[in-house]
Amino acid sequence: MMSVRSHVSPVRRGEGMRGRSSWEIRQKRAFVVMLLPSLAVLGIITFGPFVYLLVTSFTPLNLTMPGSFHWAGALNYTALIQDDRFFNSLWVQARLSFWTVLFQVLVGLGLALLLNSHHRFIEILRGTFIIPMVLPPVVVAVIWKIFFTPGVSVLNWSLGLLGLPQPNWLGDATLAIWAIVITDVWEWMPFTMLIILAALQMLPTEPLEAAEIDGASRLQLFRYVVLPLLRPAIVLAALFRFIDSVKVFPEIFIMTGGGPGTATEATNYYAYLEGFSYTFIGYASAIVVVMLAVTFFLSYLTIQTIGTGVDVE
Repeated sequence: MMSVRSHVSPVRRGEGMRGRSSWEIRQKRAFVVMLLPSLAVLGIITFGPFVYLLVTSFTPLNLTMPGSFHWAGALNYTALIQDDRFFNSLWVQARLSFWTVLFQVLVGLGLALLLNSHHRFIEILRGTFIIPMVLPPVVVAVIWKIFFTPGVSVLNWSLGLLGLPQPNWLGDATLAIWAIVITDVWEWMPFTMLIILAALQMLPTEPLEAAEIDGASRLQLFRYVVLPLLRPAIVLAALFRFIDSVKVFPEIFIMTGGGPGTATEATNYYAYLEGFSYTFIGYASAIVVVMLAVTFFLSYLTIQTIGTGVDVE
């Protein structure tokens, strides 16, 4: 039997390739055209306010002084260097960010390890841990303000039953910042738990099985295999929470108002006071620009120092 071999001329094959290439180009152009309106809107609402913020930080803009929107150079930034209250706000912010991120990652990691199971009851239990994260921050702040207020505080009532001191949590300069830390950890710990739990359930089984065959204990398995494999997820969760910790506002505004004194006056709350209480919009803008610059620098430094790669020893 004679086989019939189909033959396509080189000219026709070339025309087909050119036609396919032309179709792909038109398709890409169509995608770009469809995306352009959304990208333009996103660019305007994202970069527009940032450019305005940056420009305003170089002006002495004051809401009570018409015509104060004019170029003043680095006047606001020079004033920041001499502002002790600004440096105090940076110190408060640094402590808040450090402790909240540290506890959120540690507690989130611990809960993720405990809830890493496909048992039906455990899966239902996971949903209860998400409740604090989905509550509005204002509601969370009101709940915890009541919890820490003497006279109506369940915590102080419990301490009284045990014969222990009943401190004024929000009125004590030392305890007030820890009240904010506890509130923020309770609200956002589920976020880190979900990220780490998702990473746990996607771990490759080969390194774990190889370590078990080699006789590694459960502690060694966690220290030398599981933890290095989880490092990208942990770093990602910590970065997200660090960036969000800089924006903490409802808890401070509702629970302490920056007090007592300036004990809980974080940088963004100080910027709010300068801009909306004292009407110094230009100075407040400079504070926010410095806060953004420090946040970006520390985030970049964290990625470069810790890294997001996997290193299994």
